[in-house]
Amino acid sequence: MIQTINKPIVDEREPGVEPKKFVLWLLLVSSVMLFAGFTSAYIVRRGEGEWVVFELPVMFMLSTGVIVLSSVFMQWAYISAKKDEILNSKIGLLVTLALGLLFGVMQYWGWSQMVYNSIYFGFANPSGSFVYVITGLHVAHVVIGIFYVLAILIQTFQYKVHKKALRAISMCNTYWHFVGILWIYLYVFLLLNR
Repeated sequence: MIQTINKPIVDEREPGVEPKKFVLWLLLVSSVMLFAGFTSAYIVRRGEGEWVVFELPVMFMLSTGVIVLSSVFMQWAYISAKKDEILNSKIGLLVTLALGLLFGVMQYWGWSQMVYNSIYFGFANPSGSFVYVITGLHVAHVVIGIFYVLAILIQTFQYKVHKKALRAISMCNTYWHFVGILWIYLYVFLLLNR
């Protein structure tokens, strides 16, 4: 007679952080370090003199509201996916995508306002150059986020995002909120350190 022993099923995966989320967090920390370096350089260079003080474009303030609103819709899309409300998730992602594009356009309009006010990129005007570089790098992060949201939107239309498959939209949600918080920090920093 063969006796079988019932062993409990044990999850043999190592405990720890999921690799894709770990990479995302590494990228976010790297971005924080990048912008910390630029804002520190901004303060040091301002202290050296020959600094042109100018008003930030109104579009930068208005785009702050747009990026905050986009974060609200991104969060709604994520919460909807958790509840399996796929239509709401699609709508939230579409609005997030549209607001992200609007944010980029508004940044361009802000740069156009700077040019109109004779604030150019170049060695003759380090204050303007820093504003162009810092806001331009942020827009690059937003563009990456736009492609990320678009990829998640496509997955949502393919029914690959739902309450049992949330990793992709969760990571996108984290990235998008990071980009929004980063812009608020940068805008306030530039506003207070002219």
